[in-house]
Amino acid sequence: MRVGGQLPGMDEPVFSEPWQAEAFAMTVALHERGLFSWSEWAEMLSAEVKRGDVAADGSDYYDCWLRALEALLAAKGVAPAGDVDALAEAWQRAAHATPHGKPILLENDPQPAKPV
Repeated sequence: MRVGGQLPGMDEPVFSEPWQAEAFAMTVALHERGLFSWSEWAEMLSAEVKRGDVAADGSDYYDCWLRALEALLAAKGVAPAGDVDALAEAWQRAAHATPHGKPILLENDPQPAKPV
């Protein structure tokens, strides 16, 4: 049972940012759809957590989680890294081009993707 965004007996919320919960949920959903096994996931996440540039206090755990998910999706051919990076850049441009208080829409990207 969650109390005020925290699990009973825990001093900190499970997720400190909404994107962390979304990355967690996407990982579970993709596993449930059979895209990867938990052992594949554990191997990929473990590799990210063991990198030399991670925070010793674990504060970047969900950054590792997201990198592991992106790497696994690229390895499976679902979302190549270049596609993910291009979409992230498009969202950043759209965010900067969107007036304050308005929803960020990819259509607001001032440099729309060129047809292939």
